[in-house]
Amino acid sequence: MLKTAESRSEPLERYNRAARVIAGWVRDPDFLDQDKNPKALAPQDEGAVNFAELVRRHSGDVPARAVLDELLRVGAVEQLADGAIRLLDRAYVPRSSELDKLDILGADVADLITTIDNNLRHSGADLFFQRKVMYDNLPSEVLPKFRSLSGAQAQALLERLDLWLSQHDRDSNAQVSGTGRVRAGIGIYYFEEKLASAPKEQ
Repeated sequence: MLKTAESRSEPLERYNRAARVIAGWVRDPDFLDQDKNPKALAPQDEGAVNFAELVRRHSGDVPARAVLDELLRVGAVEQLADGAIRLLDRAYVPRSSELDKLDILGADVADLITTIDNNLRHSGADLFFQRKVMYDNLPSEVLPKFRSLSGAQAQALLERLDLWLSQHDRDSNAQVSGTGRVRAGIGIYYFEEKLASAPKEQ
């Protein structure tokens, strides 16, 4: 069955809403403890610092229950025995149907192609940042450590950049002034590939 443009946008909208809530949870000081870690939040009606307020502040006019169900479904949060909601993962990782994943992750492919196209057509100050680090003679045993190291450092960088961008985004900060409307960001991806032959032992 062909999906309409409206139905294709639904997974991306769910992704955007959930990602904004998690981003707000890890950077909004009202929802952090004294060690700057995300607090466990009551669902609602227990003061200003609760999950419903988090959703209202960072995801707009959507039901908090719908966002909670999505975060529970993908394992990003857990609900404790007393009803409090605790963040388990500082990033939203889609684990829905294959078609939903294609809709969501396909947007990342489009952004990368746009960057490549820009860099083919421009030079100097008009180039977009596009770099990678790679080695092609690594033993398999180092990969788990590299995945862990690169994931942790990439997540930390993205959280710092998310904080900076949120301070300049009109939806997050009503005090921002300026002209035009621009979408901008940065993406990081991991890759690995098994090569055909291993080096000869010395």
